[in-house]
Amino acid sequence: MKRITITPELSFSQLVYGMWRLGDDDDTSPAHVKAKIQACLDQGITTFDQADIYGGYTAEAILGVALKQDPSLRNQMEIVTKCDIVAPAGRHSGCRVKHYDTSKAHIEASVNASLSDMHIEHIDLLLLHRPDPLMDHHETGATLDALVASGKVRSVGVSNFRPWDWSLLQSAMQSPLVTNQIELSLGAIDPFTNGDLAFHQQHNHAVMAWSPLGGGDLISASGVLTERLDHIASESGTDRAAVLVAFLLHHPATILPILGTNTLSRINTISDALKINLDRQSWFELYEAALGREVA
Repeated sequence: MKRITITPELSFSQLVYGMWRLGDDDDTSPAHVKAKIQACLDQGITTFDQADIYGGYTAEAILGVALKQDPSLRNQMEIVTKCDIVAPAGRHSGCRVKHYDTSKAHIEASVNASLSDMHIEHIDLLLLHRPDPLMDHHETGATLDALVASGKVRSVGVSNFRPWDWSLLQSAMQSPLVTNQIELSLGAIDPFTNGDLAFHQQHNHAVMAWSPLGGGDLISASGVLTERLDHIASESGTDRAAVLVAFLLHHPATILPILGTNTLSRINTISDALKINLDRQSWFELYEAALGREVA
């Protein structure tokens, strides 16, 4: 598995396992969670993506029970988590309206809760989950810097930020923002041309791609796109999911697709995308199918 340098002291696996559905599984036992982690590790997938809000603020704790039972797993993993979405569920069930909170108090409380829930001593990468219209970039930036200095967080980044949101926050920070986690797939192709991917490619930022399978819709759809996916899958001995991921990996920007499934058999095939070598014309065949037209 290719390793991606995030900072001089931290690298991630190019493929990331997403845990947003961890609490949706019928089996959330530590043994089953550990089996998922081990299936990833066996393929060289060492990076795991979490967020405080996943599972209605339960997914981190589900992971934490497994890590507490088998602490040796932690040293084999890089853990990413996010904060700033406040929704009326779990520990925030008393809030009146879903909102974002990038205040010092909220970020610090979220980090402390994540560390406690996951039974870990540090977070490898903390992301702000959504741009906050009320963000005081000086307060937020100083808070993130302080968390890095404290050792509670090794590195920081953002999620769903546009280039100007990134630049605003970075202007008030000493620590570098190291990644932006954005929606990117053949079902969400705007970042390829709207400046989002170009901005990060220009500055050599890693980009984490959430929902690379379009939430599963790209797997179950029918039409020209799926015909082309199936053709490539057949030639490579893989499946549609692998081709969708390979499409992202072929791009010259540093893209880390995040794959989330609760089915062990599917987890075991996540790395099949690495078997596929797309050429330029095959990539554009998929891209044009997603566009619904020939490129101009």
